[in-house]
Amino acid sequence: MKIGIVDLDTSHPANWVPIERELGHEIVGVFDSGAVHPPGYAAQFAAEHDIGQVFRSIDEMVERVDCAILHGCDWDMHVTRARPFVDAGKAVFVDKPIAGKWRDLLQLRTWAAGGARIAGGSSLRFCAETRDCLSKPVAERGTPHTVFCGCAVDEFNYGIHAYSMLAGLIGTGARSARHLGPGPQRRVQIRYADGRCGIVLVGQSAAWLPFYASVVTERLVTQYVADSAKLYRALLEATLPYLAGETDTPPLLPEEWIEPELCALAAQKSWQSSDREVSLSELSDADVYDGRAFAESYRKARYPDGWP
Repeated sequence: MKIGIVDLDTSHPANWVPIERELGHEIVGVFDSGAVHPPGYAAQFAAEHDIGQVFRSIDEMVERVDCAILHGCDWDMHVTRARPFVDAGKAVFVDKPIAGKWRDLLQLRTWAAGGARIAGGSSLRFCAETRDCLSKPVAERGTPHTVFCGCAVDEFNYGIHAYSMLAGLIGTGARSARHLGPGPQRRVQIRYADGRCGIVLVGQSAAWLPFYASVVTERLVTQYVADSAKLYRALLEATLPYLAGETDTPPLLPEEWIEPELCALAAQKSWQSSDREVSLSELSDADVYDGRAFAESYRKARYPDGWP
């Protein structure tokens, strides 16, 4: 299929383009809003990666592509960026975090439930180690009932990987989140209606930490660290066939797709509410991770002395 890249904020576009081409897709062009990089960056990126078109607007891109990949780190703009493509019947990949507002997550779920081809999220949902763990017969491995996942850096932009890793291992159907009190990182308990339980560690640490998991079933305990070199390919192999129309089976159902972000919002509400248990059904427009503020901080970290 013909892919258009929307926003070049992070390292993902440069790392994904070779994989997308290896998987048989054409990168038609790019558009960058300038949330992170200075004017001219899109043309430089296109030249470096042999991409033929720099679009002046999303509207200009829509008719030229089959699928848009949204890489903007201001996740508050994901619904706005996706809407023209959804309205035109084009596929959309939304990079992580999918959204930081309850209402935006519901809008994306509504589009997907209505037949729009939308996918994306964290690569940790599809990591090779999780796939290998769950590929064993249930009679041999048992069913995960208690799972511990973690990473470092921040609570949402990076922390969403841990919530997604948990969902990939234990499944969906989360009922509530509860912050477990002060510690070196945020410790969050995710509870499920059938008694399953997850513990997620996210947030700043004294040093970078890998993506890790401990999985407990009634038959065994499995522990692993995800191989970061394999993550992007695993994600793209899981999602691009659906977006390209090669299969009509989505990689995740709409409600499964947004659950990690809902858990993260409920966790934030918990530590803002004296660590009480917060049901996902309590979430409302007041529950937000600010995408614009994150993008501004990301730009300042990338260009501490301002744009060159």
